[in-house]
Amino acid sequence: MSAILQVTELRKSYAGVHALDGVSFAVEAGSVTGLIGPNGSGKSTAIDCISGFQKRDSGEVVLAGNDITGLPAHQIARAGLMRTFQTVRIYERLSLRDNLAIAAQQFDPATWIDEFLRTRRYRQAVDKAEVRARELVELIGLKRYWEIETGILSYGQKKLVALAAALMPHPKIVVLDEPVAGVNPTRIREIEVALAALNRAGETFLIVEHNVEFITNLCHRVIVLDQGKKLAEGTAAEIHTDPRVLEAYLGMTPEMAEAEMRGAA
Repeated sequence: MSAILQVTELRKSYAGVHALDGVSFAVEAGSVTGLIGPNGSGKSTAIDCISGFQKRDSGEVVLAGNDITGLPAHQIARAGLMRTFQTVRIYERLSLRDNLAIAAQQFDPATWIDEFLRTRRYRQAVDKAEVRARELVELIGLKRYWEIETGILSYGQKKLVALAAALMPHPKIVVLDEPVAGVNPTRIREIEVALAALNRAGETFLIVEHNVEFITNLCHRVIVLDQGKKLAEGTAAEIHTDPRVLEAYLGMTPEMAEAEMRGAA
């Protein structure tokens, strides 16, 4: 696999405090990559700078070989990097079908004149959006809610709707910000299954999440930030036994962690 997203020496400071201090990492095409770290480690700042919602001080962001450094969020989205947010952003009084149609409409080539005249280009855009929406709804397991107002869905299901909306324009990568925060364990498992199915279908994800078990189950590779710097990177198994990560998260050495696990058993 090759890198679809390359972040190099990303820096961001607030009043002299280094939120990001030279962070570099890559996300491989077709992968699920986790970005974790203790509170205040720089995770949210990193994805805000990458997706154009904050201005970085320095560094470079390259998406599929194209430099997107410093572009505004809407241009980065059109370049192929979509994201979700911790707070769900959907149209709760509209059906699942309509939510996804609106998400597609923002990126389709048809103009308002095409829509008014019902041109061939408009009809093709609508047909393509319908096919894409039905495909995604099947993959996220919400097919039975196709014509239902999304306001009745659980919080976890609404997060799946937001995920599907982000995927409507066929992005190169989707960045997920805390996809299971505030979600009950049953729904967490549903989101995990849906993301795994979407990844098997070819989608690429970068996931920021506090739930380490969720990241461990899902991610091919995990990047750990601490105090604005990249602390470690590797497979989930490698990260779990990295003494730097254990100390940053738990304040314990690998020997202490092993002893605690033996005691719990």
